[in-house]
Amino acid sequence: MARPSKLTDAQWEKIGKRLLDGESAAALAREFGVSKANISARFSERIRNVKEAANQIVTAERSLSMLNVSEQIAARSLADRLKAISGHLAGAAEYGASTAHRLAGIANAKALEVDDAKPLDDKSRTALADIAVLSKMANEASQIGMNLLKANQEAVDAAARREVEQEGPAGREITVTLVAPKAPA
Repeated sequence: MARPSKLTDAQWEKIGKRLLDGESAAALAREFGVSKANISARFSERIRNVKEAANQIVTAERSLSMLNVSEQIAARSLADRLKAISGHLAGAAEYGASTAHRLAGIANAKALEVDDAKPLDDKSRTALADIAVLSKMANEASQIGMNLLKANQEAVDAAARREVEQEGPAGREITVTLVAPKAPA
């Protein structure tokens, strides 16, 4: 287990803000009595993410300012609708996952009705049919959430591929080809 930090959460937060304001990690390390490596390990990715988000906001605002007023209104309206759709889909995914979980639990309880010694008697077959229906419904209920997770994973993979391409040797073009596994027959 890692050794507890000698700085409080408030002190670490202050360091993060000052790094964003452009102060050097070395100067902050001396001031707070911690190593520069410790500060870098804690903040380098977070600072990079904040700066990237800030640059994206600036780029979007520049693009928006190049539109006439009616186009700006249309772009903001579209962005608001897209955010609402995203929120609704996330809610649907959450409800779908909850429903899938509940249906899977009911199917699991139904499995107790199957007689292992006589799995094909009428009572067991009825229970198996119910399990099949409940399982199918649970799988269908989980699809929105699964699709959102898959889309997120694809975005993460694409970002990772871009990062690999950017870190390649200077002056060389790097092509990354991913092969999807074949679906079972």
